[in-house]
Amino acid sequence: MPLVLAATPIGNVADASPRLREALATADIVAAEDTRRLSRLAAALDVTIAGRVVSFYDAVEVARTPPLLADLVAGRTVVLVSDAGMPLVSDPGHRLVAAAVDAGVPVTVIPGPSSVLAAIAVAGLPTDRWCFEGFLPRRAGERRRRLAELAAEPRTLVFFEAPHRVAAALADLGVAFGAERHAAVCRELTKTHEEVRRGTVAELAEWARGEVRGEIVLVVAGAPESATAVDVDDATLAEAVAVLVSAGSSRRDAVDHVAVKFGVPRRRVYAAATR
Repeated sequence: MPLVLAATPIGNVADASPRLREALATADIVAAEDTRRLSRLAAALDVTIAGRVVSFYDAVEVARTPPLLADLVAGRTVVLVSDAGMPLVSDPGHRLVAAAVDAGVPVTVIPGPSSVLAAIAVAGLPTDRWCFEGFLPRRAGERRRRLAELAAEPRTLVFFEAPHRVAAALADLGVAFGAERHAAVCRELTKTHEEVRRGTVAELAEWARGEVRGEIVLVVAGAPESATAVDVDDATLAEAVAVLVSAGSSRRDAVDHVAVKFGVPRRRVYAAATR
């Protein structure tokens, strides 16, 4: 029998599909990132889960995968759900899927709500090409290095962020991408207090200085074509390198990132940074 990857509501329980209800009611095993949330969801859907429920979160994914694979090989249906949205999107499940594929077990999906797709749809930014970067690093230095690596990315970028770190993330975005880069903060999507804030990174950083609550998805415009041919003076190049070095980058990496960001020769950036 198959491994079923089932999307669950990201806020509004009315978004649950009939297929999700049926899968939860008929599965031999339901593997849930949080069994308590699963119980609340089943109650809200008026669904009785007759099968066995097992926890399947990051810390136990390695240990849980072999017995679940054995159940699949034995012909039992396993439904995998995360806390909200699509499983495997910044959530556990990849190891189990890979193991099932290697063992020749069918893997199928019950599509549905996704905060990533919902945010990219409402952000008001280009959707023809985009990429999902998951959660930004928690440590400031690592976060700044990650953003410096992405500064010249032309595709629209989607990030997850914790509410208590969103102000710092937006401030770092302003340094790495430029304060005038357009972005959107999507908060509590599909929930009662849903809010989408659109503007420049600088405007959003100012807004985020207040208390921010709820689930956050950041959508940031990609680098404009002009970003590959910026008219910039040597002082700006030197300052950009210094910011990255102070955040923990090596000078070599900082010079490389700044050269890509401003579209100037590496030797010019190096010369400006070492005067």
